[in-house]
Amino acid sequence: MQNEKLKILIIFSLICLAWGSTWGAIRLGLESLTPLISVGLRFTLASILILTIMKFNSVRIQTDKVSVKLYLLMAFGSFVIPFALVYWAEQFVPSGLASVLFAVYPFFVALFSYLAIPSEEIDIYKILGIVFGFTGIVTIFYDGLNVDLSLYIWGMVAIILSAIMQAGIAVTLKKHGHHLHPLSMNFVPMLLAGISLIFFGMLTENTSKLVWDAKAFGSIIYLAAIGSVLTFTSYYWLLKRVSVILLSLIAFITPIIALILGWIFFHEQLSNRVLIGSILVLIGLLTANLKNFNKLHSITLSRNDS
Repeated sequence: MQNEKLKILIIFSLICLAWGSTWGAIRLGLESLTPLISVGLRFTLASILILTIMKFNSVRIQTDKVSVKLYLLMAFGSFVIPFALVYWAEQFVPSGLASVLFAVYPFFVALFSYLAIPSEEIDIYKILGIVFGFTGIVTIFYDGLNVDLSLYIWGMVAIILSAIMQAGIAVTLKKHGHHLHPLSMNFVPMLLAGISLIFFGMLTENTSKLVWDAKAFGSIIYLAAIGSVLTFTSYYWLLKRVSVILLSLIAFITPIIALILGWIFFHEQLSNRVLIGSILVLIGLLTANLKNFNKLHSITLSRNDS
């Protein structure tokens, strides 16, 4: 039991670290590639990597009716539309504002869980945890909110829609996707998404602007291997074992990771506001998990008494 909890904690931390680094990689790639082509190549390469892992581990693609429906739902509702929206919006919306906007994700996960999964308990601890976490993100990126919002309105709408759609898919998978293997759960949707996005990109984007340099190849490889294969496979593994609401709090941690990585590698300054906001996010995470800590403490006490 303790080994399982340690494994969950390690994988949760790895996802936060990996996803925290993807925002910068996306921006780097967009200096050379158009949005749809960039994300399409990312998912196509990721699906090839996943298929290789599946072959090596003898994992079969599940083809029952429920699985096929979930594959299609994920392909377009979790990858094609949401990621196209985010990649498009990242061309216009400042990263700080984008982080705050996407941080509505846990709120919608909680709402959809309440409506669709009665067994997914939404207690006062989780609600307060989400509020503290969101307040922390707003505190960190407060300076980035002092912009003319009318200039970014459609990009803002795109990011919020992406967050809402991904929240809905996460709750749907929590409710109906228990039988799916984390690898096959990723392979089919990513393959469909990659092909679809490249196709739409070829039709709608100016491909003459594509520059095949180190930034392009580096971002695609990193985002495919780390930002897609590692993270999404691990995420769906956790989804079977952890409350979807607690898992959604990753959206509060990844912006902080992105700031820390910028401080380490690009010598960006970390203000007192970042420190205060990070503490609020930490308080939110601890508060959201407080009931779990209390349960663990009660179990420990009962064992000691026996």
